[in-house]
Amino acid sequence: MTDIKVTLKDGSNIDNTDWNNLRFGVYFSDHVFMSDFKNGEWGDDRIIPYGPMQVDPGMCTLHYGQTIFEGLKAFPDKNGGVNLFRPDKNAARLNHSGAMVCIPAFDENLFVDAIKKLVKIDKKWIPQKRGESLYLRPVLYGSSNFLGVHASEEYKLIIMTSPVGSYYAEGLNPVDILVSDTYVRAVKGGLGSAKTAANYAASMLGGAKAKELGYAQVLWLDGVSRSFIDEVGAMNIMFQIGDELVTPSLERGAILNGVTRDTVLTLAKDWGMKVRERDITIDEILKANTDGTLKEVFGTGTAAVISPVGKLTYKGKDLLINGGKIGNLAQKMYDTITGLQYGEIEDTHGWIQHFEV
Repeated sequence: MTDIKVTLKDGSNIDNTDWNNLRFGVYFSDHVFMSDFKNGEWGDDRIIPYGPMQVDPGMCTLHYGQTIFEGLKAFPDKNGGVNLFRPDKNAARLNHSGAMVCIPAFDENLFVDAIKKLVKIDKKWIPQKRGESLYLRPVLYGSSNFLGVHASEEYKLIIMTSPVGSYYAEGLNPVDILVSDTYVRAVKGGLGSAKTAANYAASMLGGAKAKELGYAQVLWLDGVSRSFIDEVGAMNIMFQIGDELVTPSLERGAILNGVTRDTVLTLAKDWGMKVRERDITIDEILKANTDGTLKEVFGTGTAAVISPVGKLTYKGKDLLINGGKIGNLAQKMYDTITGLQYGEIEDTHGWIQHFEV
């Protein structure tokens, strides 16, 4: 494993954590990994205590948003040790996002090694209850101090960890989603495929309006015709139409290449399902709901894993999905993916990176 300097925290904040009500992204463990890009190279790899950082008011990312992030989880294996689920995909996507906003690539092997070492140090923070996990949040940003619209010369990568419960208060119960025909999140040729702050900032107003109306999330349409389906604010989206699983294509570059998305598509093919990645219009979904061929709708993402959709609302029209109940396919996907993550099901794809702590 790569040489990473370690400075351990005196004491721990673990006793201040409400383990019976973890929620999502509320508590942070004792240490973080950091690395700095200076003079054209990454270096000074270290694990240090979690805590406040001093930032210059002129730090460029505060003004121009040159920042990217990732999200993945560490799971307790049923036979001991810890499982990471496809961290190589997160490492590759981090560098894809970085290329979209002129951030230099970070070594993908070091990325995974750093996560493993950090998790080992903060192993007592790994929840042991089924359905809970240790969430890992890498964030990488321009750290130079200047005012001017150009790329930073220096960068900082931070990896922090957080014990989490369910992303949605509803858990695996179906959520209601508003299809937005007013606001736009991303456009072809923009930042829709990058996990960057601007991508998520663009979704906040539409998301807030939806929550005011009682919806959990927004389903975004394309930014030109407002007819093609993109994704939900915090997850990719899947439709079972007839005997086929359909999801928006990555080709337009307006949606995130989700790790769970790819996992679901792979599993569906393993099970002999028809799978298509293609452009889908909201009118097609309306028609499929009317003629009874729309069987299930569910979101996919690291945070929630599988999030069944019980209702879609578009221009005042409610589409009740599968009677407002979780469907068989969504349930099977959730059970299979989480079974893999916790070491309960044999991994035949080499997705799990297991290590002892």
